[in-house]
Amino acid sequence: MDGIITGEGVLLDSRPTSAATRLLAALLDLLVLGVGVLVLSIAVGVFGSAPSEEVTRILSVVLLATVMVVLPTTVETLTRGRSLGKKAMGIRVVRDDGGPLVFRQALVRALVGVVELWLTLGTVALISSIVHPQGKRVGDILAGTYAVRVRGAAKVRTPVTMPPQLAGWAHGADLARLPDGLALAVRQFLGRTTSLHPASRVQLGSQLTAEVQRYVNPLPPLGTHPEAFLAAVLAERRDRELGARLRADQRDAAESAQLHRLPHGVPDPAQ
Repeated sequence: MDGIITGEGVLLDSRPTSAATRLLAALLDLLVLGVGVLVLSIAVGVFGSAPSEEVTRILSVVLLATVMVVLPTTVETLTRGRSLGKKAMGIRVVRDDGGPLVFRQALVRALVGVVELWLTLGTVALISSIVHPQGKRVGDILAGTYAVRVRGAAKVRTPVTMPPQLAGWAHGADLARLPDGLALAVRQFLGRTTSLHPASRVQLGSQLTAEVQRYVNPLPPLGTHPEAFLAAVLAERRDRELGARLRADQRDAAESAQLHRLPHGVPDPAQ
């Protein structure tokens, strides 16, 4: 199944990007980066005096670190996974769950990219993207991300609402993650209940309810309508995923702020 299944059972029209598309995006980014470095070099040569050999070595190290790590991490974090090359090719780097890229994942991708992109001239990344079913390079595997197509995305569907009478039960219930196919089937069923034949609506609703109940404990109160039960499960899973993503983003922001407050030369205690 191509795409990303959200907690609400919505299939996003975002399929994994091919290796060729990612290669073109990388070449465009490299071209933009090369132009920037060339302009900077010309400016330094015109307006600055010739530095000493020691200063030249230091500047070279700083430049390499900036180009290989700092710049890619900053761009992917600020653009949520869309550099100029990726934007031109209509792709975006997202988390495995479809969420936006965060600082930690962008940093992992950049650090691994020093080896698989720069030191090997991109051969490791290209081979990994070709053989991996989702087109992931090694940095994506370690960071938990991958590149998806974002052009032609499906229109946002009406969100499933929580039945008020089941809100208390759903909030305290143990809801395991539904298989992607089942979550999508439930979402599609709830989205077209009014167009189904009454007999088919009852039969399909009962069948989906029986399957979903295997992932829920405790079961809803006796007499709960199947469609209300299904809607409550999807709505609660959506809210829990959104809460988890928000907490993860806040944690990453706090870690980033703590790193910036550390004085130069003092090691990170988490390492």
